[in-house]
Amino acid sequence: MPTFVEPNACNACAGEHLGPLCVYICPNDLMVLDPGMNKGANQEPEMCSECYACVKLCPTEAIHIRGYADFIPLGASVQPKRVEGGFTWTVTFRDGRELQFTYPSRSTPVGSSDPYKDFTEDRVNDLGGQGLAGESKWLGVDKLPPLQAGN
Repeated sequence: MPTFVEPNACNACAGEHLGPLCVYICPNDLMVLDPGMNKGANQEPEMCSECYACVKLCPTEAIHIRGYADFIPLGASVQPKRVEGGFTWTVTFRDGRELQFTYPSRSTPVGSSDPYKDFTEDRVNDLGGQGLAGESKWLGVDKLPPLQAGN
């Protein structure tokens, strides 16, 4: 179910130094800043991989989901809402019935993630080595043994 931006709810992430966060997070570069409206927009909804990273990151909940006809009957709507510890998806049918599904989600403030937390490797000096980032952490050792010449 591809995403679309509700222009009346989008404020282009005012105050964010990155601009619209949906543009920043979209792995397929489909979300763009519409220069005419100064709002986020999905430039090719049919190409959306439906990862919903933009939905999870949007601070104004301006990104909606366009349901497929076989899943969401014509005239129904699907709207995610951020709740404590996750997201609640509300499906509103044409006859007014609503179904809600809540799923947990882990989120951290933008820029606060430390991808190298608890890694023992020196991420700058070990770039020329053959080890993988985090390898010592996942193997449960403090330090990887050095490679022997000829191996």
